[in-house]
Amino acid sequence: MEFKQEPNRIYLEDGEGKTIAEVTFPEIHAGTVNVNHTFVDDSLRGQGIAGKLMEELTQKLRAENKKAVLTCSYAVKWFEKNTEYTDLVQKV
Repeated sequence: MEFKQEPNRIYLEDGEGKTIAEVTFPEIHAGTVNVNHTFVDDSLRGQGIAGKLMEELTQKLRAENKKAVLTCSYAVKWFEKNTEYTDLVQKV
């Protein structure tokens, strides 16, 4: 399984090019993104794909020295459980 990356999106496609998992995080100002959407197709549920998307996101945020505002409910819960990444969350 290989995630693809765009400037504000990390995603997974099936063999036909259909998006089957993604996290989106548009930039809201220099150095800060809004993690606003996480999607995993029903065919992938229960495989930890959403968590893997979050891990890819945290690597990208660290590499680009960015912070995140969390408006996606899944992202909020994931960051609460994975406290080693709380330094990446923009304090409000």
